[in-house]
Parts: sequence; C-alpha cells; structure tokens
Amino acid sequence: MSVKTIESGTVAEAYVELLADRGVEFLFANAGTDFAPLIEALAKFEAQGRKMPRPIIVPHENVAIHMALGHYLQSGRPQLVMVHVNVGTANAMCGLMNAWRGNLPVLFTSGRTPYSEEGGLNGSRSGEIHWPQEMRDQGAMVRELVKWDYELRNAQTLESALDRALNLTMSEPKGPVYLSLPREVLAAPIENFKYSSPARQQPASAPFPDLAAIDRAADMIAKASNPLIITASAGRDHAEPALLAALADLFAIPVTQRKPRYMALRSDHPMHLGYEPDSMLEEADCIIVLEADVPWIPNKKAPNADAKIIHLGVDPLFTSYPMRGFPCDLAVTGAIAPTMAALAHALETRLGPARDRVDARRKRLAERRAKQRERWAGVLEKAKHDSPIHPAWVTHCLNEVKGEDDIVIKEGPITYEHLTLTKPGTMFFTGAGGALGWGLGTALGMKAASPDKRVICCVGDGAYMFGNPIPAHYVSKAEDWPILTMVFNNAMWGAVKRNTHEVYPSGYAAKSNREPLTYFSEHLQFDKAVEVAGGHGETVSDPAKVPQAIERAFKAIDNKQQALLNIICKGV
Repeated sequence: MSVKTIESGTVAEAYVELLADRGVEFLFANAGTDFAPLIEALAKFEAQGRKMPRPIIVPHENVAIHMALGHYLQSGRPQLVMVHVNVGTANAMCGLMNAWRGNLPVLFTSGRTPYSEEGGLNGSRSGEIHWPQEMRDQGAMVRELVKWDYELRNAQTLESALDRALNLTMSEPKGPVYLSLPREVLAAPIENFKYSSPARQQPASAPFPDLAAIDRAADMIAKASNPLIITASAGRDHAEPALLAALADLFAIPVTQRKPRYMALRSDHPMHLGYEPDSMLEEADCIIVLEADVPWIPNKKAPNADAKIIHLGVDPLFTSYPMRGFPCDLAVTGAIAPTMAALAHALETRLGPARDRVDARRKRLAERRAKQRERWAGVLEKAKHDSPIHPAWVTHCLNEVKGEDDIVIKEGPITYEHLTLTKPGTMFFTGAGGALGWGLGTALGMKAASPDKRVICCVGDGAYMFGNPIPAHYVSKAEDWPILTMVFNNAMWGAVKRNTHEVYPSGYAAKSNREPLTYFSEHLQFDKAVEVAGGHGETVSDPAKVPQAIERAFKAIDNKQQALLNIICKGV
C-alpha cells in the first residue's frame, strides 16, 4: 500500500484526484451554480496537465445518466454523472429508475445548494436562487431508487465516501448510488490531505450459489420431459452467453427470451427458441427462470399447475419489487455465470440415465425451431412490400448490412426475430424501469466506451422525443461520437393503443380507430433535428428504398458524421 499526499488545495481538487486514481474516466455533467469549486479544480488540473476524468457537457440530465449506463455496459466500469442540485436530480430520475431496475451501476452525484448565508465560508450563498432551491432532504428524492445515498460532510470523509460509493455500486446486485456535494464543502481548503493508492476498499465478490440447492435444481431438470429456460437479463456480463449455450446444449433445454435486455444466446444456437415464452409454457414441466423479473403475464398465459418452477439469479426473488408472486419451488441465489457453470456440472453427472430422453427432446426441438424460423420468414415475406413500412422489413434491411460487432440499441419496434446476433454485448434493451428516452444517451455512452464500433440506436418516435434529441445530437457532434439513429415514425404511442385494446377490446376507444391521447397529429420531420448538429438526415417512406438509405447512413457514420433515418412505418 502507498499513501499519497496533496499538500494544499481544496476538497474539490482532492475529489478530482481521487476520481482519477480510482479509474473514473468520464464526468458526464450538466452544471449549475453549485459547480464552481469543481470547475475551478478541473481548470487547474487541465492547466497543469494532471490526470482527471474527462468532463463532458451534456445539455440534459436524462442523456447524461444514460450515457454513463451505456459506457458501463461496454467497459464494465462505472462512470460519474453530476447534475445541478434538486432540479438536475429531478431531470435524471428516469435514468435512475432504469438503472435501479436493471441493476446497472453508476456514480450519480449532484451539488447541494449553498446553505450558509453569512460570510466566512468560501462558496456560501451568492445568488437569489440559493434560498428557494434548498431542500430539507435532497436525498429523499432518490432514496427508493438507489442502493446508498450520502451528503459529503468534510474532507475527512471524502476518501471513505467515494470508495464506499464505488464499491457499493459495483457489488451485486449492482445499482446506482447517490452522493450530494455541498458547495461550501467542495470549496473548503485542505492541507496535507492523505489517501491510499490503490484504494484499501474493494467491491464484494459476487455471490456463489449453494451447491446443495444446485443439486436439487439439477434433479428437477433431469427428471423433466420438457424443461424450459426463460430469461430476460442474461448477457449483461459478456461471459454469460457462452455459459448459457453450454448449459442449454448439454441437456437440450430450449431457451426463450422475454423482452430480452441483452444478447443472451447466439441466435443461430440450436437451443435458441425465440422470444415467445407463452407458446411453450403449457407443455413445460420444469421452468428455469433465469434473471427474469416477469417470466410470464399470469392473466394471459401461465405454466401448468404441476410444473416445477426454479428461479435463478443474484436476487432471484427481486426483493426490491413491492409485489411479485410467481410460483417458486426453488430459488437459488447466485451470480448467474457461476450458477450456470455449477448447474451444468451437476447436470452432466445426471446425463447418463436421461440420455435417451435428452436425445429425443433435441430432435423435437430441432423440428420445432425449423418451423418457427419458417414462420418468421413468412412474416418477413409478407412485410417487405407493406406501406407504411413494416418494422420487420426495416430490421431485415439493417441486419443485411450490419457487422457482427455492431451494437444495436432497441428502444423501438425492431423485431428480434429478424436480427442475427452472434456476439455478446451487441444488443441492448435497457429501459428496465419503463422510463422511455434512454436509447440516445445509452448509444452515446457506448460509443464513448467503444469509439471504433458502429452504434445503431433504434427508437420509436415517442421514445426519440423523450430522449432529448437536440442535447444528444449536440454531444455526438461536440465529442465526435457519430452514431446512427433510426426513428420508427408511426405517429402514435403503440403501447398505449395495445394496452387500451387489451383492457377494453370492444370499447369505444377500439371502435373509434383513433383513440384519444394515442396519435400524434402528423409525421414530424425528425431528420431535420440532426441537421442542426451537422448530421446526415433523411426521411424514408418507400420500403424499396430502405436498404439504400441505411447504406448511406452507414457511410455517413463511417465518415465521422452522425446520421438519422426518419422511417415512416406502420404501427404494430
């Protein structure tokens, strides 16, 4: 262990030096009056050529926090976000919801309005807004959505507070943490500030599954005629798809993903049985719920009452959810990578007596998979000439030109069935909290972490507007992070329409064919929005012209120019 010393300066300078020492690369920020000591510290570090997190101006907090989440999903390292007191915190709440429900780490910070009115403390109140902006408990705004929150009190607690924040955000189950930074504290002078380098605090190791419970799970699976794996979040860790492939292949267990958030299994794997768990629920006699918070919708389709249900995950009961009552015959706590490896090992010892049943199941699944793919091809054949353009056709056209390393963000109606995915970390649906507008920021964060990869952000028109597009396009231009945005413009809230029809299938809204609060008045020219930041934009309304439009957009981003395709499509 070595101890480093900062002879003099401010708490803000010590904070910046500690961040750099702990490996934080980026500061995604939207500044306010509370930032003055931090800005002065960054300017000093820059003038002196000292290592510091790279500050990125992000003109909306929703974009900033999702950029940090996107960076983590590519780099595996949490990044820093700082926003302006309570108002900036409020604007970032949607990102916190997604991070909380998606178990995504981020060091989320804000200033705290100056609290001292009289002279004597540097950084005390200096503007009218400092009176009405103060809150009694700013952390209360986010407390239900973070693992930990704290207000920095003084220099003496700085190292412990920062290390605790970083370690808690990266300990399973991962998630956001919140640190508020009063201006007076950041501006306070320090002398002979000492800190450990490297840090003497580290994240907790991931939980390993109880091997006795793994044996019980293996027994249930080995005795089953039709086991089934349902997952939503497998694949966040890029090592997980290979482990899932080995587990599924060993015992011929079909894998189906419900609203998948990551690429959990190669789409060409023989045990990849698509994205419709409901079609396999009734026949399944043993269901492995693998990191899936909602494996089925009980009032639509449920498993057979006699089926054994096994839940696997780092928090298999999703204890932060107020209510979740899915049947559970066995719950095994553990990070899913070691859990899948342990389960595969246990099943291997049981393969002999079950081999004939496994071989027969493998043959049945191959036939079922072939018919499933034929149906998918039929949907595409029917869709390719549709006008307005069908999302399946757009997905197919994108799939024809994208590379296997290209990253696809799904916040719109692209169809998983027509997307070929072979590499971990190449598909993301990370709006786990249901807060729309995450796609653009996430795409930019991924581009920041992987500048040599192409990033394609597919969003619905509503999600695009939620995503604060002008700030996002600004960041793409200012930081030279060109991405392709594909807006599926159907001039409506598709989810609102579908859910209204589900609740009132024969109601007035369904009969009206133009439900209130559902349709936009016209197709907006979203391609014009990217032009304000020097991007390439075009509208596509003819299905025959989709392939060439995508090729032109790819050419633009390959030439370091962001691009946007405004695709006039049908609602599905």
